Amino acid sequence: MCLGIPGRILEIWDEPTGGRFARIAFGDQIKTACLAYLPDLQVGDYTIVHAGFALTRLDEETAMTTLATMREYGVFGDPEATAPVSPQVTP
Repeated sequence: MCLGIPGRILEIWDEPTGGRFARIAFGDQIKTACLAYLPDLQVGDYTIVHAGFALTRLDEETAMTTLATMREYGVFGDPEATAPVSPQVTP
């Protein structure tokens, strides 16, 4: 079973060899994903990533509800937390 955790896009770039990529925050984890299936995603959008590809766009309300539910059930992060973790991006 795979859990789709919403992530917020922090940065987007196009590779010179082809392909559009994004740095995405999942709580305190920051991952890179390919935007080939959803090339119109923008910084600040929420998405669900599987196998390194952004597959689904989520509106902020849905993302927050999903994260709150996951925290409530202890699946993701601190169940006492009410807001998503603000990622700290280091250069």
